[in-house]
Amino acid sequence: MKKQKNTSPETDKASDAPLLLVLHGPNLNLLGTREPMHYGSTTLAEINLALAHRAEGAGVNLESFQSNHEGALIERVHAAREQGVLYMIVNPAAYTHTSVALRDAIAGTGIPFIEVHLSNVHAREAFRHHSYFSDLAIGVITGLGSEGYLLALEYLLSKISPE
Repeated sequence: MKKQKNTSPETDKASDAPLLLVLHGPNLNLLGTREPMHYGSTTLAEINLALAHRAEGAGVNLESFQSNHEGALIERVHAAREQGVLYMIVNPAAYTHTSVALRDAIAGTGIPFIEVHLSNVHAREAFRHHSYFSDLAIGVITGLGSEGYLLALEYLLSKISPE
């Protein structure tokens, strides 16, 4: 039996709204308590809530996903293509410097994205200076703390609804 689609005006409006995905890599679930001198005191839940409120205010659907597992992140990126995700905000976290597999998944979907890092990776250990993602990204925001996510979202919203 085929599932019927709810056709109320509100449901149609929500389903027609652009969909954005925020992808958070490993250890970001520890935000707020993990090395606050680098990552600040804002929790991942607070970041996701702020992004969701802003997206809702702009009439855009936004989903956030965090995993400490590379395969789960890759599968979520693959699903994003099937869902018709328009843009992504990606903080690959430690996978920034190690994951060719996640890079290939993102490249393979062709979904434009902004790379975000809470800390200034260029002012940290040398191994953090190289990203497997930056050359694919629309742009990179680094070192602006949790505000970097909101700045990325504002940019993407401007691309969706240019004034």
